[in-house]
Amino acid sequence: MARPTALHNRGFTLVEVLVALVVMATMAMISWQGLDALMKSREIAQTHLDQSMRLQTVVAQWEQDLRSVQDSTLVDALAFDGASMRLTRQQPEGVQVVVWTVRNGALYRWEGLPVQTNTALQESYQRSQLSINQDAGQLRALEGVTGWQLYFFRGNSWSNAQSSGNVATPTPPSPPASGSGNGQVGPIIQRQQLPSGVRMVLQFGSGSGFSGPLTRQVMLGL
Repeated sequence: MARPTALHNRGFTLVEVLVALVVMATMAMISWQGLDALMKSREIAQTHLDQSMRLQTVVAQWEQDLRSVQDSTLVDALAFDGASMRLTRQQPEGVQVVVWTVRNGALYRWEGLPVQTNTALQESYQRSQLSINQDAGQLRALEGVTGWQLYFFRGNSWSNAQSSGNVATPTPPSPPASGSGNGQVGPIIQRQQLPSGVRMVLQFGSGSGFSGPLTRQVMLGL
């Protein structure tokens, strides 16, 4: 009498193996898509975090420069020509010229060496006006900036930093005493009046990671 085949000796059929492989491949694909989406989300979040930290660092440096403004009475302590903001600030080693400018979709910062003499300060100021676009010492501070506006606070209101009312004429020197010198008085130089506050409005381009303008303001002397 023939013995019946035991069930535990029965193997998998080809169809069952193929079905199992299809199920495993589908699960693996779903898992990989989920992992890939997670990695991309993490990269995007990290990029936004890096951009935000960079922006905070740049704004903090900008505010520090303004709070350290020093009027030397020789050159404009703070001036804006529509593209560049130029200022002189106090450093432990002397007075330093700093320039912030926007061009080619980025915000740049340039700084000269601290100086201690009037002649050196005037030379540094002239250098900042003539060679800022070609100077290798400038720092590309922030990408994606398409433009900016500056406003100065004087009296009780904000006004455009390029307003003609921002120019102040210093008191002319007293003429020499009778019998001394040739009686001539040196030329009166007009300089930008130092405001009590500065407001900056930055515009960002598409793909910069920022939406809408950024507005920051600093009160000087605080």
